[in-house]
Amino acid sequence: MKTKHIIFTSIFPAIALISSCKNMPLEPKSKSQNANQTLAIPEKFDSTTLPVPEVANGLLSLFSDAELSRYVKQALKSNPNLQTSLARLEEAGFNTRKSYAPGVPALSAGAGLGRRRANGSNAGLYSATLDAQWEVDVWGRIRAGINAASQSQAALAADHEAARQSIAAQTMQAYFSLIASEKLLDLSQRRLAIFEKTASLVNRRFEAGTGKLSDLDLARTDVENTRGQVEQRKNARDQAARQLAALTGSYPNTRASAKNYPALKRSVPAGIPSSVLLNRPDIHAAYARILAADSRVTVAHRDLYPRFPLTASAGQQSNILKKLADTNFSVWSIAGNLTAPILDGGSRRAELGAANARAKQALSNYRSTVLSAFQEVENALGSEYYLKRQQLSYKNALKAAKNAESSTQRNYENGLVEILTLLDAQRRSFSTEESLINTEALRFQNRVSLALALGNGGKGL
Repeated sequence: MKTKHIIFTSIFPAIALISSCKNMPLEPKSKSQNANQTLAIPEKFDSTTLPVPEVANGLLSLFSDAELSRYVKQALKSNPNLQTSLARLEEAGFNTRKSYAPGVPALSAGAGLGRRRANGSNAGLYSATLDAQWEVDVWGRIRAGINAASQSQAALAADHEAARQSIAAQTMQAYFSLIASEKLLDLSQRRLAIFEKTASLVNRRFEAGTGKLSDLDLARTDVENTRGQVEQRKNARDQAARQLAALTGSYPNTRASAKNYPALKRSVPAGIPSSVLLNRPDIHAAYARILAADSRVTVAHRDLYPRFPLTASAGQQSNILKKLADTNFSVWSIAGNLTAPILDGGSRRAELGAANARAKQALSNYRSTVLSAFQEVENALGSEYYLKRQQLSYKNALKAAKNAESSTQRNYENGLVEILTLLDAQRRSFSTEESLINTEALRFQNRVSLALALGNGGKGL
């Protein structure tokens, strides 16, 4: 009976997938896959029709900030998740070494002591043996196992690099979140001071008989609401500090502090080629897992074939112990065997089917990883463009709101407008500044996401 199996021996290099070709086949040809199934790969990213920032050579090269670099380096050194990832990689190295064992002879030694009676006297009988076992890898089953273990190790190495880049990016984004939290807390404190000043002004007018009690209540409402917001912002700031500390492997305390953003560098080529995704470690990992699954299909298939184990034994027997040191073996044997499965309840064929299914999963996961990578890049490129325009609009709006607030303040003091007009102008000014702070934070975080998505995050780490 002919056994159906999938062996992805024709898998093309990863660079062929993310090339400048318009329609490069994503999947390798196999007996159970549609060879015409393709994924359209663009020559460049769609969002590069917009002006976007230049791709950095690494996450740390994005910004000139010594404190930020210190946090990132500490995270790469002490983050417990990274240490777990490194331990997995170390384990994979031992598993690869172990996979070589069936392909080399296994030696074992033994010794024995006995007594016998001959010619009316007792005599000692000493023996020493050296046994060897070795399987002839006729069908390549052992070689396929070695390759599977090696590719699994390569996948875990790529996973570890992806984890390093991810932790570095999370640390940078946590740092920027802390800056935004500090700025929002400062904004709320300034807002409270302004509202308290306004409430004091309204109170003086009320006591002088030129103001209304309802105006004073409105002013006091804004004061108390802002006091509550200050407490909320303090909590948010502390949580951001704890997150940054935890990422660096430290106790999650609130001692971390960050006040100002670093300079945001600008410069860009239009038309970033899609081939830059070759730098992404998650794509390398997914591709290595295809190769590992391919080799495991081979192992499962070859397990249906006969095996050819060789055994050899050599030794000495003597009634005098010191003669055992003689290198001339007086007892030896060599045997070759053939073992083949006949009835196993379908276990081996079931394992072959399962290996095929795992290979299909690895291939589908590779496609999914590539599509996700393109989506991440397109989102980050588009966000960079729109966040910059959004930030500029908020800057212009804040300038106008500040002017309106100052003018309304003077008019209220001169009795030309109602308190509602002044409070509305103040709220609008602070609301616009809050939007500007949040947008600025999103832009810095998105710049990190862009470098990570394009696969350049690991350089310099």
